[in-house]
Amino acid sequence: MKKTDKPAEKVAAQNRAASYNYHLLESFEAGLVLLGTEVKSLRSGKVSLREAYAVVRGREAWLMNCHIPEYQPGGPFNHVPLRPRKLLLHSREINKLAGKTQEKGLTLVPLRIYFKDGKAKCEVALARGKKYHDRREAERTKEAKREANEALYHSKRR
Repeated sequence: MKKTDKPAEKVAAQNRAASYNYHLLESFEAGLVLLGTEVKSLRSGKVSLREAYAVVRGREAWLMNCHIPEYQPGGPFNHVPLRPRKLLLHSREINKLAGKTQEKGLTLVPLRIYFKDGKAKCEVALARGKKYHDRREAERTKEAKREANEALYHSKRR
């Protein structure tokens, strides 16, 4: 690897709660239409996907409720932190997502925002909400797996 080579992906934000709150069925990579100050703010890693979601309106997909704070040196050219941002997807993907989100209980959840070869991308997943007992079950299996790995680790050390 040369000095001029850069890593292919730089993650700006992740939605860690998505896999806890939803069954993730299928994921898509979408481009983002951003303003200059939004890109600067993203590069500094100050974005929140906690309550963000995506919707399909007509023939376009939109990222809603994604909080990208104002870029401090932006001055009067700053953006609105919670504005809707357009997602760039192929028309067949948009049609597929529009049909799937009409089904009861399916939604579009952003998983992460990252830079790939200098372009801002958003990974969006088609998801079904987990019930309370599903979350408890996932937590139990995760705990059991961690205890088993810990026990294996300690048995190998003796």
